[in-house]
Amino acid sequence: MDLLYATIGLAVLLLAGDALVRGAVNLSLRLGVPALIVSLSVVAFGTSAPELLISIKAVLDNASGLAMGNVVGSNTANILLVLGVPALMAGIDTGDCETRRNYLFMIGATLLFIALSFGGVITWVQGTVFLAVLSAILGSMMHEAHTHRKKNHHSLAEDMDPEEVEGADPDMPGWKVAMFLILGLIGLPLGADLLVDASINIARHMGVSETVIGLTLVAVGTSLPELATTVMAALRRHADVAIGNVIGSNMFNLLAIIGVASWFGPITVEPGILRFDLWVMLGASLILAPFVFLKWRMGRVWGAALLVLYLIYILIVLGG
Repeated sequence: MDLLYATIGLAVLLLAGDALVRGAVNLSLRLGVPALIVSLSVVAFGTSAPELLISIKAVLDNASGLAMGNVVGSNTANILLVLGVPALMAGIDTGDCETRRNYLFMIGATLLFIALSFGGVITWVQGTVFLAVLSAILGSMMHEAHTHRKKNHHSLAEDMDPEEVEGADPDMPGWKVAMFLILGLIGLPLGADLLVDASINIARHMGVSETVIGLTLVAVGTSLPELATTVMAALRRHADVAIGNVIGSNMFNLLAIIGVASWFGPITVEPGILRFDLWVMLGASLILAPFVFLKWRMGRVWGAALLVLYLIYILIVLGG
């Protein structure tokens, strides 16, 4: 029954997260917020809402290992699984990708996260550092985008068609925007409640820690939206969207989710995470370097290799 509750909770989370993104995006565009800003902020935060609610709920339930496992596991899954599947299906041609700057931001965020994790616990102090760094990164992105627009004599609002933003629908009536927002705001805590409670019970029945369940079951589940987005981007030959989606998601997971969750209580970092999982996350992140800097094509062989690495990682985590 716990597995069923976990599945229902995950489904509710994913649907509510999607509803919240659609509602928030269309409300922001109606209020006159430029599409580029909506894409960088509202969509990014909205798609990370399931992970955020899970982490807050886990901290409040004194199962902070689930929160830590979810974030670290999701980041590893985002690279090995979320990029591995589309690469195996259609290949990802990175020749035209300009993601070097954001990739360096992601590596910097990963190193900062690992360094502060070695304190053994992440409190609101470290969480505030994460949120400050995220604010600086977003500010830098916006400044770079604004400079680029001025050089090309485009305004911030003109540069991106609102219809290009995920979930945007210029013809959506007001009542529908409100309905999406309400469904999202009700569904997210409900789904998080179901999934976290069921995950804790599953961990107890299996005799493993909440961290292990976070690294595996919950991490894979919450990476499903990124997987769907990346597969579609790869099939449409939009490699920049596929790679950018993963890089952005990983930065938000480390800096925003743990940063916000730490305000609700201290997050314990288990010794196993320090010894193994953080380094796997860093190693997976570094695997992207030749594709970002040398423009290697991520073909089917690479896709298969990434998926095999992920399978080995999951088996080691469950076996440990």
